[in-house]
Amino acid sequence: MKKLSLLILITALTFSCGNKKSKSESEPEPENITQVNPAENYSGTASITQGIATTITEDIYTCDRGRKTDVGEISSTDGKTWIVPAKTHYLNNDFPFATDLHNSCEGLNYDTAEEALANFNAANTITIDNDGETYTAYIFADNYFEMYVNGEPVGKDKVPFTQFNSSVVKFKVKKPFTIAMKLVDWEEHLGVGCEENRGKSFHAGDGGLVAVIKDAQNNIVSSTNNTWKAQTFYTAPIEDLSCVSEEGNYRYSKNCSTEGGQDGANFYALHWETPTDWMATDFDDSNWPNATTFTNKTIGVDNKPAYTNFTSIFDDPEQDAKFIWSTNVILDNEVLVRYTVE
Repeated sequence: MKKLSLLILITALTFSCGNKKSKSESEPEPENITQVNPAENYSGTASITQGIATTITEDIYTCDRGRKTDVGEISSTDGKTWIVPAKTHYLNNDFPFATDLHNSCEGLNYDTAEEALANFNAANTITIDNDGETYTAYIFADNYFEMYVNGEPVGKDKVPFTQFNSSVVKFKVKKPFTIAMKLVDWEEHLGVGCEENRGKSFHAGDGGLVAVIKDAQNNIVSSTNNTWKAQTFYTAPIEDLSCVSEEGNYRYSKNCSTEGGQDGANFYALHWETPTDWMATDFDDSNWPNATTFTNKTIGVDNKPAYTNFTSIFDDPEQDAKFIWSTNVILDNEVLVRYTVE
């Protein structure tokens, strides 16, 4: 009986060892790892990234009850590195800050434009042409802007994210002059264009710009509308890359979901390189799409004093300024706009 028991034990061990598989052979791949090359579902000109970016700078600006203003870095499938939500001049001391029209973060809550202008420091006027005329720009941006006139920086937003603020910029220039602005919808979750909101950890944010430019006689010489040019350079979150399309220089994400979710690991983002001279007067923007306009309700400004205190300017009954953006105010997160005042 002892010999028989030993034989059975040896046989069992031999069978067990002979059929043992390696971990790579026996264990399935985790379900959350994408097995398909994302580029297979995309035929456009953008670089593709997936998931959350690495934070490289924390809180470039802090504000009570404001969201984090971090900056991140992420690599795309074609080996390029991208700064998200955008590469800006916020920390560049040579690029001037705009003057506050309304800024709860700084305790500067003017009730009227006249009150704000009475406190404007004339030294903050940017001179481009010594023999030019002085113009005043009133700006409400969701969330961040950098403004150039004839390629010269004239003002950047003090509050990159929240709380919502509005600004005034003065500059001296001769007509015609070209306005160029970088617009950024900041993000709480870097690399996927999302923030925690409305019960979702990854809720897609939205953008929007309204601006009015007046001359020294208080006449409106320009306000944002669909004759401005607008091009997008960063779109996210994208759940399925087959939803995006391009027609020449038109970059469309109108067929993409804006639902967001509770996890951004599998969200994609699209990035396009910005031209180095996009703010220059002689830059050719003729093939850029015209800006898309949006209502006050769509942007959601009815409860924001930074806007409602100045509706006499932004909602002038004879020349109402429109909120503008690219074709997708929710998914497009970095947009460049241009307009020439004749």
